[in-house]
Amino acid sequence: MTPPVPAASGRGLAGAPGPVGPYAGGPPPEALVVDVPPLSRVGAAELARALVIAFVLVVSVAWAVARWPWRRLRGSDATLADAASLGVVGAFMALGPTFVKLGQLMASSSGVFPAPLADACLRCLDDVPPVPASAARRVIEEDLGHPVEAMFAGFDDVPLSAASVAQVHACTLRDGRRAVVKVQRPGIRRRMLVDLHTAYAGAHLLERLIEFFRVANATAIIRDLHQATVGELNSALEATRQEQLRANLWAFGDNAQVTAPEVYWDYCGPRVICMERLSGVPLDQFDQLQGSGRDTTLLIRRGVKAWLESIVVHGPFHGDVHAGNLWMLDDGRIALLDFGIVGELPESWRAILRDMFYATAIDGDFARVAVGIRALGYASDSSASDGEVGVQLQAVLAPVLAGDLAALRLSDLIMALIEVGKQWGAASPEELVLFGKQLGYFERYAAVLAPGWALGSDLYLFRNIFPEAVAAKAAAAGVSLPD
Repeated sequence: MTPPVPAASGRGLAGAPGPVGPYAGGPPPEALVVDVPPLSRVGAAELARALVIAFVLVVSVAWAVARWPWRRLRGSDATLADAASLGVVGAFMALGPTFVKLGQLMASSSGVFPAPLADACLRCLDDVPPVPASAARRVIEEDLGHPVEAMFAGFDDVPLSAASVAQVHACTLRDGRRAVVKVQRPGIRRRMLVDLHTAYAGAHLLERLIEFFRVANATAIIRDLHQATVGELNSALEATRQEQLRANLWAFGDNAQVTAPEVYWDYCGPRVICMERLSGVPLDQFDQLQGSGRDTTLLIRRGVKAWLESIVVHGPFHGDVHAGNLWMLDDGRIALLDFGIVGELPESWRAILRDMFYATAIDGDFARVAVGIRALGYASDSSASDGEVGVQLQAVLAPVLAGDLAALRLSDLIMALIEVGKQWGAASPEELVLFGKQLGYFERYAAVLAPGWALGSDLYLFRNIFPEAVAAKAAAAGVSLPD
């Protein structure tokens, strides 16, 4: 059964009482244009910031290392590398939102960065200190053009959460609906762009001086962060993506147990998103989830099914499914939250992923994947046949995608993708790595909530992707697929 979707898909509230903001009925086209300034610009602000960054990093790491012997004497088993990593993370927290986001990226890429640093960066996934309510109210009033009291029947000055770019406040609309307002931190755009320009120049220098940073492709990491950040700073674009991905969830008439918050456009602006308030538990609250009496394996399967459909069928997909953005709601549904990071693979690569999943779930024929790779112009110089290339692909990818998801390591997936690129010269798009990172998040949840579940061979996940093949194989195996 398809969940009820408002006829206007959230674009405006007919007869909404009281004043409305500039995006009532939806944002104008020009509001969706992302301004991407060049990363290579370095001016006085960047030079001054570089001095601050260098000072904070050196002092924080030196202090952490100096305290390490004392901690060892008190029984700590932390290594010197652990201590230095904690110093780096302390500096990131002190330097502000851009470096907190860099730490989040490191925490989710444990196969790329040294383990002590990636583990220490998990601290960056926690909430950061909020800005004062008066500052948040000022942004809302500047964007929407009316006092907060005129727009909302109620507004909670204590934020529900605070992240590096924005914070979320609970509110009540004048028609009584419970909602939340996501509001950007004041001045965050200029501050983050200065930091990114500075970090990019520093990454260039480090690549020349230190082999690790060259191998890790530090400049590419900053470019990725820059691209994601400028998109995340456009609230109109984020809300539009959220609305689009929400509608896509129910495109096939199922996924009734998966949702995302409805956008309330009458109360949105350039730095403000107002949306439906949902209540539930983040997916890493394992004790609460396991004690809820719900089928947590089915919960994970439903979420991954909808997420995979977004990648290989619809195109845009949620690119940041850490536990804060993936909840089990009080009514048992699974919800996707916060669409600040959205990826989209080129159709050619989506086709390759479809072929790869068809092979792992349906027929085991990886030669089809080889045909797709050759269609992109890769492996054209190889004397091997499509079947032989397919066998090589199967050897690299099948153990990763068809095994127990609870045993899947993100580093294994990334290395498999890199291995494919090495063998056939296939320069994988950045979104493919983003896809791999999200699988890493699902891996962590499945390890506890769905032990023994295998993503690649679960026919349920592909019911809308390969409907006829899945129906035939399920019937032949006598398997009943859930709703």
